[in-house]
Amino acid sequence: MATKPRQLVTIREAAAILAVSTKTVRRYIAAGDLDAVRLGRRTIRVRVTSLDDLIDAHPVNTWRSRAS
Repeated sequence: MATKPRQLVTIREAAAILAVSTKTVRRYIAAGDLDAVRLGRRTIRVRVTSLDDLIDAHPVNTWRSRAS
């Protein structure tokens, strides 16, 4: 049974995916909104599934259902 490899991206790549600054990605990690792993003293990687979860948690069109 083969396991699916975990997909990790750098903080810079995560920032590009979210179209935000690297500082904002670090804030998301500190707040617990993004899952990240430390792979050494200075190496931090963000889980791609965590990026997807963050994006899915903030849809733009939710204000329409609240206006009713």
